[in-house]
Amino acid sequence: MKIATFNVNGIGSRLPVLLRWLAEFKPDIACLQELKAPQEKFPVAAIAEAGYRAIWHGQKSFNGVAILARGIDPVERRRALPGDPEDLHSRYIEAQVGEVLVGCLYLPNGNPAPGPKFDYKLRWLDRFAKHAGDLLANGASVILAGDYNVIPTELDVYKPESWVDDALFRPEVRQAFADILASGWTDALRKVHPQARIYTFWDYFRNHWQRDAGLRIDHLLLSPALAARLVAAGVDREVRGWEKASDHAPTWVEIAGA
Repeated sequence: MKIATFNVNGIGSRLPVLLRWLAEFKPDIACLQELKAPQEKFPVAAIAEAGYRAIWHGQKSFNGVAILARGIDPVERRRALPGDPEDLHSRYIEAQVGEVLVGCLYLPNGNPAPGPKFDYKLRWLDRFAKHAGDLLANGASVILAGDYNVIPTELDVYKPESWVDDALFRPEVRQAFADILASGWTDALRKVHPQARIYTFWDYFRNHWQRDAGLRIDHLLLSPALAARLVAAGVDREVRGWEKASDHAPTWVEIAGA
């Protein structure tokens, strides 16, 4: 089973890229972020024609997450991160897809830091860590996939010294991510490629894509039951070079026996 995460950076304008990727790379499950579309504008017909069934949580102009599954209905479990009923941002959705429980997330950026947006990011991370702990306690086969807006280590950024004050690289954020991993989750890409310099995001400025000046901020965390069956992980890097591409590239894992 191939499970991928892809921040599409606007599903309306990037739909041709998404459909091409689905057709060429054929993930069994795809977690999407930054739909930037209200609930009623999700292109469900085009997704269905591509062979996928979907659940989604839209939001006009901002955020938005979705889970796509090839030939099977994702069974929704929740569409908001627990812990703050007043948080109305569309940043989390969770579904059972066959034997695998899939959590799709778009973690807040948090800039500028310090400030209210950074405080919101830390609160969201805390809520996410608690929910991730509850999922681990169940012993199920779980994957938490998405745009985490977290650069875990210096190996995950092209120029670490330029990012020391950025919300993606602040010590509090990196520590929170490290604590989640220490609780029992496996960073799939780093498990397979422990020392490789691999990026998942290149912004549109200063020829960052052409210079390979990127970041690794899209992550797939596996519960122990899934981590034991991890056989491969990678980035569909070439997708970032397609016409009208997202600034993210799809990132994926392959799980044996699923």
